[in-house]
Amino acid sequence: MAASSISFTLTSPFLASSRLHPTAKPLSFSFAPPFPKSSSPFRTLFPIASNSSSKPSIPSPIDSSSSFAAPSLAFNPTLKSRLRNGETLYGLFLLSFSPTLAEIAGLSGYDFVVVDMEHGYGGISDALPCLRALSATQTPAILRIPESSAAWAKKALDLGPQGIMFPMIDSSKEAKKAVSYCRFPPAGVRGSAHPVVRASKYGIDEGYLTNYEDELLIMCQIESEQAVKKIDDIMEVDGVDCIQMGPLDMSGSMGYLWDPGHKKVREMMRKAEKAVLESKSKSKNGEKGAFLCGFSMPHDGPIDMRKRGYQMISGAVDIGLFRTAAVEDVRKFRMSEMEDSEDLDQPLTHKEEDEEDKYWSE
Repeated sequence: MAASSISFTLTSPFLASSRLHPTAKPLSFSFAPPFPKSSSPFRTLFPIASNSSSKPSIPSPIDSSSSFAAPSLAFNPTLKSRLRNGETLYGLFLLSFSPTLAEIAGLSGYDFVVVDMEHGYGGISDALPCLRALSATQTPAILRIPESSAAWAKKALDLGPQGIMFPMIDSSKEAKKAVSYCRFPPAGVRGSAHPVVRASKYGIDEGYLTNYEDELLIMCQIESEQAVKKIDDIMEVDGVDCIQMGPLDMSGSMGYLWDPGHKKVREMMRKAEKAVLESKSKSKNGEKGAFLCGFSMPHDGPIDMRKRGYQMISGAVDIGLFRTAAVEDVRKFRMSEMEDSEDLDQPLTHKEEDEEDKYWSE
């Protein structure tokens, strides 16, 4: 009797839902039989030579011709494909570099998590456990690198994120460089170790070199008045998938660091938003043109951003969420202390005096 694959879907009713996607994200799994007749969908990029001796050869753990194929995991659509389908994605920034918080974020239903190496304390080795935690929940990871450089991009991409975010892109020249850091020669200058890095499943995914460009989301941050002036040129660069608006640095570049909600800052942001959305609407079937992405702010919430046309919205930061919860927790306790103190200062009522006398008389 031929063995067949087994598929099932887990939907946890207790998972917290996103404000933009009220339905919890299901986790789908597909397991191949332990001894499949067909070959595994993954093959090594460097096939191991067969044994020419008469003795039976020992199956390699990464040789796809082996009958001992590892179970396969059915993956969800990529961020890029979901954006092309018109979805609005809601995510979180992770600055703590805590794998536990990364896992909670994934289980909570966020569509993506940005592991932030620009303002978070961690680097590549700190980001890796977070990516593994997110992978376990089938939540796509985006890595924001500290600066736009070939070295940082190479190390980040080798970890296998679905997206990479380049900060402070002020011109088409800088955008072209950023894209080149993401592509192997001759299309770019990315250094190659694809047979052994996590991005290619350590060389097991034979299709990595064919598919990596289609699956990777390249995001350029617009964070200055100069960048807004050059935004049309930046969007025209082949390979730029997303324009990520940066309201805080934008306000700083305009002299309003302490007031990101200033009228002039909002006008500059709207000018950039309009350019991105018009470029997208003019493209054929929306296949070309960059997607509009950004951070929510106290004066500009995620719902308002969605209504204006943003397709990727980062609504919170893990440290900010914990800070708010911690401050509120302490505030409630201190308030209760004050209320108790006020109660002690109040004179006893006749009933309370009688009860106190009764207690001592007994």
